[in-house]
Amino acid sequence: MTVFARILSHVLHPLLMPFYSVWALLVLDPHVGYFLQPHGRLLLLGMVAVMTIVFPVLSVLMMMRTGLVSSLELPRREERMAPYLMTLLYGGMTLYLLFRTPLHPIAYALFTGILCAIAISASITPWWKISAHMVGIGGFVGMLFGLWFVHGLDLFAPIVAAILLAGALATSRLLTSDHTHAQTLVGAAVGVLCTFGAMVLPMLG
Repeated sequence: MTVFARILSHVLHPLLMPFYSVWALLVLDPHVGYFLQPHGRLLLLGMVAVMTIVFPVLSVLMMMRTGLVSSLELPRREERMAPYLMTLLYGGMTLYLLFRTPLHPIAYALFTGILCAIAISASITPWWKISAHMVGIGGFVGMLFGLWFVHGLDLFAPIVAAILLAGALATSRLLTSDHTHAQTLVGAAVGVLCTFGAMVLPMLG
C-alpha cells in the first residue's frame, strides 16, 4: 500500500499538474487550441513542460547542492518558500508566453488560477504545511469543473475520475507524509477554487 501511495504521489506531483492541466484543456475542449496546428500544440506542451517541470526541477537540484533544500520532496516546511517563489517566477514567464500564443482566453484564465493557487500556498507555507500535492490535483479538478461550467462540455467521466484520483492522492499523502487531514482538505480547496474561479469569474463579469 505504501509503495502504491509513493508511486501515486510521484505521478501526481504538483510540478506535473500544470502540464497535465494544459494537455487536458487541449484534448477536452476543441475551442482552446482551434488556431493551433498539431505541431503547434506539441510546441506549446513542450514549452509548458520545460517552464513548469524542467526548470523548477533543475533549480531545486541547484538548491540541494547549496544546502538550501534537503531533497526534491521538500519534506520540511521551512524549505518550501524558495521553491514556491521560483515556481511562481517560472509560472509567470509561462503565462507571458501563453499570452503570445493564439489560444482561447480560458487557457490564460486557467494558468492565472494556477499561479493564484501557488501564490496562496506560498503565503500559507511560513505558518502551515499546506499539501502542495492536493493544491495541484485540486487545480486540475477545478479546471474540469470550469470547462464544464463555461463551455457546457460533457465531462462527467473525467470529473468523476479526477475526484477519485484526488481522494486516492489525499490518502497517499496521509500515508507517506506528515500532512494532516486539514492540510490535505485545505490544499484541495485552494486548488479547486483558484482554477474554477479564474475560469468562471470572467464569464460572469
